[in-house]
Amino acid sequence: MTDIEQKLQAQIDELEMKQAFQEQTIEELNSALTQQQFVLDKLVVQVRYLAGKVQGSQVSNIASESEETPPPHY
Repeated sequence: MTDIEQKLQAQIDELEMKQAFQEQTIEELNSALTQQQFVLDKLVVQVRYLAGKVQGSQVSNIASESEETPPPHY
């Protein structure tokens, strides 16, 4: 092999190595993103459930008119 062919082969080898690392990184990022989306979906369901529970159990501090005792001057 000539010197130019060796340099070209070295560049090709380097590009193939970088491409392999990029593929691995993309796969790892995809896996992490998939897991995060699963957790996020689960948290959304839990927050909706808790919001419904809170809205259903909110008690007003103000009594209705029928429950109010008359003021002391009556």
